[in-house]
Amino acid sequence: MTHVRPRDIETMSPEQRQDALEELREELLQLRAQQALGGSASSSGEYKQTRRSIARLLTSINKQERE
Repeated sequence: MTHVRPRDIETMSPEQRQDALEELREELLQLRAQQALGGSASSSGEYKQTRRSIARLLTSINKQERE
């Protein structure tokens, strides 16, 4: 689940958002390990997309909590 679009996030339930967040954090951990071992250039793009997807999810979760 490398990339999560804002449109997809809006349709997710709060439980699905939490699950997606955990899954993306696991993926980010794997990408960090791969980069530390001299990963390929394509993994840097995945790394960036994963970080942004995590940020989108966290923004959505925090916005929902404030309402």
